[in-house]
Amino acid sequence: MDRNGPSGQAFVFWLVILVWPVWDMVKGRAHPLWLAIPALVVFAFLHFAVVRTAFDGRYPMRLPIVLLVAQAGVASAAALAFQGRWYTLFPLLGLAAGVVVGHLPGRSGRPELPLFIGIGGVSSLGVLAGLLGGEDGGALAANWYGTVTAGVVTAVILRLFTAIGQLRDAREELAEAAVARERLRFSRDLHDLLGHTLSLMVVKAQAVRRVAERDPAVAAEQAADIETVGRKALDEVRQAVSGYRGRGLADELDAARMALADSGVDVSVRRTGPPLAPRTGALLGWAVREGVTNVIRHSGAGRCEITVRNGEDSAVLEVKDDGAGQGGSGWQGGSGGHGLRGLSERMELVAGTVQAGPAPDGGFLLTVTVPATATVDAGGR
Repeated sequence: MDRNGPSGQAFVFWLVILVWPVWDMVKGRAHPLWLAIPALVVFAFLHFAVVRTAFDGRYPMRLPIVLLVAQAGVASAAALAFQGRWYTLFPLLGLAAGVVVGHLPGRSGRPELPLFIGIGGVSSLGVLAGLLGGEDGGALAANWYGTVTAGVVTAVILRLFTAIGQLRDAREELAEAAVARERLRFSRDLHDLLGHTLSLMVVKAQAVRRVAERDPAVAAEQAADIETVGRKALDEVRQAVSGYRGRGLADELDAARMALADSGVDVSVRRTGPPLAPRTGALLGWAVREGVTNVIRHSGAGRCEITVRNGEDSAVLEVKDDGAGQGGSGWQGGSGGHGLRGLSERMELVAGTVQAGPAPDGGFLLTVTVPATATVDAGGR
């Protein structure tokens, strides 16, 4: 069984149940053999055909339904003819019915008629065959229970994985839509930021070219204006990229809580000291993202502690987990191979420090220190 659910082979495997009627034939309790052997072979073939066609989307569902009806007929005739352990054909028939029902489209808000008709039908057929064959009440109840259980469990598992697959597809579609929407927003922001600014710079550059020879002073003024406009545009682009790529400390802490909780990691967050400056918070937000990513990917931890301390001289972030993980190599590999290295490069630009290694009391500890004089923007430039 993989992430898409069980395959047809998982249900063909249960043909091993046929060992019981085979044992009756070996012991001489199934006569005549020339009829028992073909009946068993036909039943096994029909079971395989039901499973194979139900799992193969190239076949219409009416084909496995017809094959299931034929399998039910063979099981009933064989059980009545040979009795004994041949009644064990019905739980296997219930399994085949569950495969068929599990692949039928469900109808939300309506009674599950395929479940009642398919599994209820074959289980009732088993009881009827037992009654006609003279089985006692205990044997009838056991046969009915085995048939119903095999069918219902199989149908529920197949329906469950179908629902999981639909949810996974919906999640991927939502993620793609979110990416496309964010790309549109980013392109729109850049257009709004740079459209007017670049047009103004082109006009001023043309003015410089026209007056450069006859009025150098005016040309110098225009060139100074171009420099001013260019610097302003550069700052605006940096701010846009910062907003596009970094969310700040508060948002990253919220995202960290959600990501760690979804990964089964208990998380506690503590903050002390006055509020952080926006740029310092943005830098520590990047550190939270990198640290939490590596806790989830590499540590195997059950608990994570995130501490933020803002002092007079510096702000310190600690991300500590209790996992064994892969040690330093795991942290080096974070975020596509640039986790700790990229974080260190960001902090070096503001004279900050990054330390990562085993914690004194076990687990792993990431410590990031940003001085109070940090002037780098959140984009790391």
